[in-house]
Amino acid sequence: MSRGPRLALGAALLAGALARASEAHEVRPGYLELRERSPEVFDVLWKVPARGEARLAIEPTLPERCRPVAPRSVQVSDAAVSERWGVRCPGGLGGGTIAIEGLSATLTDVLVRLEASDGSTRVARLTPREPAFVVRAEPGRAEVAATYLRLGVEHILEGIDHLFFVLALVLLVREPKRLVATVTAFTVAHSLTLAAATLGLVHVAQRPVEAVIALSIVFVAGEIVHEARGHPGLTSREPWVVAFVFGLLHGLGFAGALRELGLPEQSIPLALLFFNLGVELGQLLFIACILPLAALGRSAARRWPRGAAQAPAYAIGSVAVWWTLERVVACL
Repeated sequence: MSRGPRLALGAALLAGALARASEAHEVRPGYLELRERSPEVFDVLWKVPARGEARLAIEPTLPERCRPVAPRSVQVSDAAVSERWGVRCPGGLGGGTIAIEGLSATLTDVLVRLEASDGSTRVARLTPREPAFVVRAEPGRAEVAATYLRLGVEHILEGIDHLFFVLALVLLVREPKRLVATVTAFTVAHSLTLAAATLGLVHVAQRPVEAVIALSIVFVAGEIVHEARGHPGLTSREPWVVAFVFGLLHGLGFAGALRELGLPEQSIPLALLFFNLGVELGQLLFIACILPLAALGRSAARRWPRGAAQAPAYAIGSVAVWWTLERVVACL
């Protein structure tokens, strides 16, 4: 087999592995939402990850004083089972314990979102090690900061599309100073749009944004191939410009996730700041892990057939093309 077919086959196999990884990412954590529709009365939404008819054996436990006031309705999809019902909790949720039975025997997490009638929200993440928490009447600033910092880190590390974009930048920009400037531009840009969209200053439909984010990965992957063939593009010459422009789009993607979580009414600036810091911390952790691997890959590539070093770019670009098409179809 000649070098060309071998390279294409290797890129296809790598793309397939990455696509399977991206599908695995779609198995979301469990989700529990309690929304206060009138004093002491809450609408409950409970989503359990599922594969066909098989679902995780986990179940929420609400404070003992809560009693059902509406029957459960069940909706089944390919990825989750959703249940809705109503409860009355005399005295509210403050001081009560919310737990997830069976969670300690799993490997998944459960995101809990509480929304009061005044619009204020609280978010907590329950894990197999910590399957329960006590609802405080007024969360402290330290609790808000820690919760949203952790959510920011988890969001970026679970957001494989954002990580693919950062990975493509690392593969393309090899000089340390230029890489620092590029990552800084990306950070500044997505921080601006994250804040603007979360605070309601900018309103953009989420699905088209997600499609363009995937397209941005295709663009940078193509730039890696052009640079390797001796035809450097704009990203090679001025990587910070491209990182800044696409960073604005990625910030809108982060904002969509943050809007779903909600912000505590009395601590919006604090929660927004620490969510953004969490995103940056997760991004830096990812880069710190990737840089040594990228250096080893470039060293090994000197002994590979010419053009083999482009395989990661083809793999990243192939998965991103699939995401783009999938997301464009979802917009129709």
